[in-house]
Amino acid sequence: MTILDEIIAEKVKEVQVLKETYVSENQDRLEKVDSIFDSFQKSKTMNIIAEIKRASPSKGDIHLHVNPAEQAKRYAELGANAISVLTDETFFKGSMDDLKEVRAAVSLPILCKDFIIDEIQIDRAKAFGANIILLIVAALSKHRMKQLYNYATSLGLDVLVEVHDEIELEAAIELNAKIIGINNRNLKTFKVDLTTTERLAKLVVDKNILLIGESGIKEEKDVERMEQAGVKGILVGETLMRSTDLAAIFNQLKTPFKSMVKR
Repeated sequence: MTILDEIIAEKVKEVQVLKETYVSENQDRLEKVDSIFDSFQKSKTMNIIAEIKRASPSKGDIHLHVNPAEQAKRYAELGANAISVLTDETFFKGSMDDLKEVRAAVSLPILCKDFIIDEIQIDRAKAFGANIILLIVAALSKHRMKQLYNYATSLGLDVLVEVHDEIELEAAIELNAKIIGINNRNLKTFKVDLTTTERLAKLVVDKNILLIGESGIKEEKDVERMEQAGVKGILVGETLMRSTDLAAIFNQLKTPFKSMVKR
């Protein structure tokens, strides 16, 4: 059993409890934000989805006692284009309260980074302030993925569809996903390899698809590789969470586009 299998098995239990206990919150207070699909496509600099991540199965504790609101404010001040909040409790030590605190602190688009397998998780993510949800192709059947994708978009949410290999990419394209995240981390071995994005991006011929590079992006040369692959946004977590000089890191990551390769 892979770590992803373990996580999904736990999510099945969590969803059962959620359906018995969750009471929807009032969403009227939530302010509208622009879709990252539109804003990222128009941007002239690399777009950064800055992540708040307390821990992970592969890296252990990263920054357990981070103040989500303060971290999000700092990200926003330094030019982040969106904030990702890891909300899984069992494996990543996050929480929905982290998401709620970030929503109250910043007006940027927020990604609820979790392992979503049911509509009720999407309802809760939106109620707590998310504008974007994550769907992981490796975690869902094609039929279930389509149901969840359509449900989320019907609520006005952006959907980041995450892939790790050619077969998953084909499924995302078949879904007509507008935003595809290519994760450089192998979910079975947890090895990170930036060539994953470079390899898969070449297969995306539709220029209207927004590509996001995920995992292993730490410095300017990594950003340049992502740009050359046709990526317009990067999701960065551990590098930011461990940094003692966020301004310096953002200065390296938020580079102007030079000559985007036409896919």
